[in-house]
Amino acid sequence: MCLALPMQITNIAGNNAKCMTHGVMREVSLALLQEEQIQVGDYVLIHVGYALQKITVAEALSTWELIDQMQATSD
Repeated sequence: MCLALPMQITNIAGNNAKCMTHGVMREVSLALLQEEQIQVGDYVLIHVGYALQKITVAEALSTWELIDQMQATSD
């Protein structure tokens, strides 16, 4: 099973972006989203260092809510 995490873009440099979520910063590739209009502040789904899809703020919050619930259940 694969899991993509929502992160918010904080900086863009060419095909790379710095993204943050829950206090964690990662540098990711935007190469798979070259046909999308990606801007600082957008939310994207990240898997193994690649942004896979642009998502809405509501989708990002909903996903984190589900992930937090799964984590609480497994504790």
